[in-house]
Amino acid sequence: MPEENSHPPAGFALFWRDLAGLWRSLPLRVPVLVLVGLWVVMFQFLGNSTLGYINTPSLFGWWLWTAGVGALDASRGIRWSALLAQDEVHVFIMPFVVAVLLWCRRREIVSMPKKLWWPALGLLVAALMLHLLGYMIQQTRISLAGFFLGVFALTGLFWGTVWLRLALFPFGLLLFCVPLGAGGVEIITFPLRLLATRITGAVCHGALGINVIQEGTLLFDAAHSYEYEVAAACSGIRSLTAILAFSVIYAFLTFKSTWRRLVVVGAAFPLAVVANVFRLTLIIVAAEAFGRNAGNYVHASSLFSLAPYVPSIGGVMLLGWWLREDRPAPKSNEPLLVTGARQEL
Repeated sequence: MPEENSHPPAGFALFWRDLAGLWRSLPLRVPVLVLVGLWVVMFQFLGNSTLGYINTPSLFGWWLWTAGVGALDASRGIRWSALLAQDEVHVFIMPFVVAVLLWCRRREIVSMPKKLWWPALGLLVAALMLHLLGYMIQQTRISLAGFFLGVFALTGLFWGTVWLRLALFPFGLLLFCVPLGAGGVEIITFPLRLLATRITGAVCHGALGINVIQEGTLLFDAAHSYEYEVAAACSGIRSLTAILAFSVIYAFLTFKSTWRRLVVVGAAFPLAVVANVFRLTLIIVAAEAFGRNAGNYVHASSLFSLAPYVPSIGGVMLLGWWLREDRPAPKSNEPLLVTGARQEL
């Protein structure tokens, strides 16, 4: 008899097999889809009460407009080049990141116990109250947080506490989807600009011997041969968001203990400052050594704009290695007691 071909599936065949297995493992999936769909419909028609800059009752219409100011054109739709240039472009990327993270844990999701957990109704009520608060005081960002919490609560209601614990970190990334807007970005960026300016000036003057003078968010030398303003684009808002998101993803995929995850996520803030100071120092050193044109080149270069992520991402991974959960147990200095062995004095 000819031997049957029993090669395991690969590529798209493997993807569809795993997706079908994941789908079949989820109990009451149709009611979940229906309720989540109704939740989405409510926020589509009763999600935004501001009706100011963007005249729409839709939470999602407000979200697209707020995060993509300047990228939405009534006649041409979304201008993708302008959208990618926005400071808060990450709000459109994070939902896909959350989906990928959950996909990476698909085997755990398939094997975990799933059952109704009625206390999740309390989370759902909290999500609804959060939306009502945002709707009444015309703070759509609060309503957006309520929307995400409601989806989390609905899935937890049908799939239980194990699912809620596993999905907590990925769903936490959805907070990055809440756009800060121009005012919110300025609240964060201005202190970052001052902090980055002060630290960069201290590093250049104290460690490198470069006589850099700081005035507010301005950095220049005594001869005024070059002068740089640490503008909002250099304040680290993008690097802070990127490094914080990377830290959350890395912590979720690497650790199981909550305290280790929180330590790695918390380290993202000082590492983001280090990354920003590193970039600004590169600009000052280039301008001091080769002239202002060289500093401008380092400032505008897309290649050098990636340089700050080297120390920050390296710092996150180094911290993760130090906190690793598979450390070998320390050797004991006490002698082993061998049962059944004869001891001679």
